[in-house]
Amino acid sequence: MSDTNTRDPTSLRTPIVAVLGHVDHGKTSLLDKIRGSAVIEGEAGAITQHIGATAVPLDIISSIAGDLVDPDDFDLPGLLFIDTPGHHSFTTLRSRGGALADIAILVVDVNDGFQPQTLEALDILRRSQTPFIVAANKIDTVPGWNATEDAPITATYESQSDRVRQRLDESLYEIIGNLSDEGFSADLYWRVQNFQRNVGVVPVSAMTGEGVPDLLTVMMGLSQRYMKEEMEIDVTGPGVGTVLEVKEEKGFGTTIDTVLYDGTIKADDTIVVGGMNEPIVTDVRALLQPRPLAEIRTESRFEKVDEVSAAAGIKVAAPELANAMAGAPVRVVRDRDVDDVIDEVQAELADIAVDTAEEGVVVKADTLGSLEAMADALGDAEVPIVRAEVGDVAPRDVSVASTADDSKQKVILGFNVDVLDDADDRADIEDVTIFTDEVIYQLIDEYEDYIEGIEQAQQDTILENITRPARFRILPDHTFRQNDPAVVGVEVNSGTIKNNTPVVKFEGNEPDRVGQIKGIQEQGEDVDEARAGNRVSVAIDGPTVGRQIEEDDELWAEIPEKHAKILEQELASEIPGDELEALNMYLDNQRSRDPFWGK
Repeated sequence: MSDTNTRDPTSLRTPIVAVLGHVDHGKTSLLDKIRGSAVIEGEAGAITQHIGATAVPLDIISSIAGDLVDPDDFDLPGLLFIDTPGHHSFTTLRSRGGALADIAILVVDVNDGFQPQTLEALDILRRSQTPFIVAANKIDTVPGWNATEDAPITATYESQSDRVRQRLDESLYEIIGNLSDEGFSADLYWRVQNFQRNVGVVPVSAMTGEGVPDLLTVMMGLSQRYMKEEMEIDVTGPGVGTVLEVKEEKGFGTTIDTVLYDGTIKADDTIVVGGMNEPIVTDVRALLQPRPLAEIRTESRFEKVDEVSAAAGIKVAAPELANAMAGAPVRVVRDRDVDDVIDEVQAELADIAVDTAEEGVVVKADTLGSLEAMADALGDAEVPIVRAEVGDVAPRDVSVASTADDSKQKVILGFNVDVLDDADDRADIEDVTIFTDEVIYQLIDEYEDYIEGIEQAQQDTILENITRPARFRILPDHTFRQNDPAVVGVEVNSGTIKNNTPVVKFEGNEPDRVGQIKGIQEQGEDVDEARAGNRVSVAIDGPTVGRQIEEDDELWAEIPEKHAKILEQELASEIPGDELEALNMYLDNQRSRDPFWGK
C-alpha cells in the first residue's frame, strides 16, 4: 500500500450489470430473486435500492453463494444491477463510447429458447462488445424437476433423475447451438476455461433460487478477472454519468434518473447535461435516493443525500431539465472551466449523432443509444434518414414526414416510444404512416413489407396501362365472318390478348398494322382477355380474311416502342415466362430492322 499521505485517489467501483432478454423470460423475477435473497441473507439495509438500480455488496454475494465465493479473493465492492423499464433499449445507453453496462446477463427461458428480443439483445451486445453470460432460466419447469431451494446448480443437478437431466441437457444444448449460430462460442459455465473467448451458460431458476449462487459467482469472477482495471476510478473527482430517464417528480419538477459511473456528485454541484438542442448547464437542487424499505411509510418515497460516489443510481433534481435526453451524458463541472465541460458533452453527443440525408424517413427512439442502434440497422438496410430524435412521436415529426416527395418516405419509425394523439390525427390528414415496435429489426421488417406493398401496387398500375405482348395464330377452317369486323377462331401461342389491342402482322421484318381486336369470345361467352394455350374467337376490326389476313397467319399484339422499353427494362420479372418469350421475339423482329428499337 502507498503511504497514507500520498494515498492513491483511485478506488474500485462496482461493476454495472445489465439484465436483458425477451419480454417474459424472467428478467424481472431474476432481479427480484437476487434482491429477495439478499434481503433474507443480510440486514434489510445491506442491499440498497438505487434509482433504476440495485446494489448488492460483496459480503451479501458471498453469503448467498456460500462456498462458491470467498470474499478475500475479491477487491471489487459488489455488483450494481440495473433494472430500468426498457431493459433492451437500456443496453444501448452509452458511456464513453461503449454500452453503459460493464457486463450483462442475457436471460433465456429454457423451454422457449431464442425469441426476437433475445436476438436483438445479442446484436446489441455484439455491437457494443459487452461481455455477457447467459442465464438459462426456468429450469424448475422441466417436467419431473425436484427443487432444492437456493442451491448451487451442480448440487441440484446431481439430485435429479436421469430423465430430467436429459431433458434439461437437450434444452441447454439447444441454447448453446443458437448462440453458436449467432457467432458466439458457448458452453455450460463450469466447462468454460476462458470467459473472454467463450460465453458461459448458467442454468437457473428465478422461482426457486437454484443456480443463483452460481450466477453471482460467475459475475463476480468475470468482473474481478477481466474488468478490475476498468473499475479503477477517481472517487474524489467530478462525477460522470448517463441519463436513464427524464421524469416529472411531485415537489421537485423535472428530474433526471442517472447512473453515475465515475467520480462523485454533490448536492451543490454545477452540472452539464446533454439536451435536445444544446447542453444544459444547471445547479443540483437535491440528490434523491429511494428510502430504505423499512421507512416506506413516510410521506416522500425519497430521501435527500449530500453526496454519491460511483457506481450508483441517483435522481438529480435541478432547474432547466425539461429538454434533457435519455442516454445523454451528465458531467459535474466542479473546479473546471464550464465551457470545457460543455465541449466534452457536445463531443460525446456528436459521437452519437445520426447522419441524416436530404430525404428519408423520420426516426424517433426512447434513448440516444437506441436511436443510434436504429440508425445502424437502417444503414444496413440502406434506408435513408431525414431526421432522428429522442422522444415520442409529435405533430412536428408528422410535418417533417409529410414533406417527402416519395410516398415510401412519408413514414415515421418509432422505437419504444408513444404516438401523441394529435400526432396520430395529423398523420391521418397528412397521409403519413407511423410504425412503432419494441424490437428494432421487427420495426424495420414492417417498414420493408410496407415498401414492398407500395412497389407492387405501382408495378400493377403500370402493367394495367401497358400493352401486353401476345402472339396468336388464325386456325384453319375457322373463319366465321370475313370482314366488318372479321371474326376468326385463334389459338393464343404466348402472352395475353386483350380487347382493343391493335394487331400487326410481320411481312419479313416489317410490322404491318392490320386492325384492332374488338371482341373476344370463349365458348360463346364474352371475355376481356385470353391467355396462352386458349382457343377463342376474336373480332378484328379492319382486315378482310383472304386479303390482309389469311387462315394459319401468325398475328401479334402491337406493342408501342415506349411500352416495349418499360416491359424489357423494368417489368421483365413481373410478367409470365410465355409473355416474356413473346416480347423477346417481337423485339428481335423489330431490331433486325432497327437495332435501337425500344432501347
